[in-house]
Amino acid sequence: TAKKNASRKPTKVQTENEKLKDAILDFMEKGKSYTVSDIQKGVGIETNQKASALIRQLKTDELVIRTEEKGKAYFSLA
Repeated sequence: TAKKNASRKPTKVQTENEKLKDAILDFMEKGKSYTVSDIQKGVGIETNQKASALIRQLKTDELVIRTEEKGKAYFSLA
């Protein structure tokens, strides 16, 4: 099935998500930290959950770093 999946075109949602991830990276400034809410509002993502999921993917790709301050998560460019 890995071979079958490799030739498959990304879905409309996946394509949209890639655009949103690019928008998140464009929105973020080097050396600044952002909360999920900051990013959600700044980029115009509908829900906090969606913003959070996209940021998590960027973190997995090592494009974004997560830090915590007083129990609150902050994200910055890697």
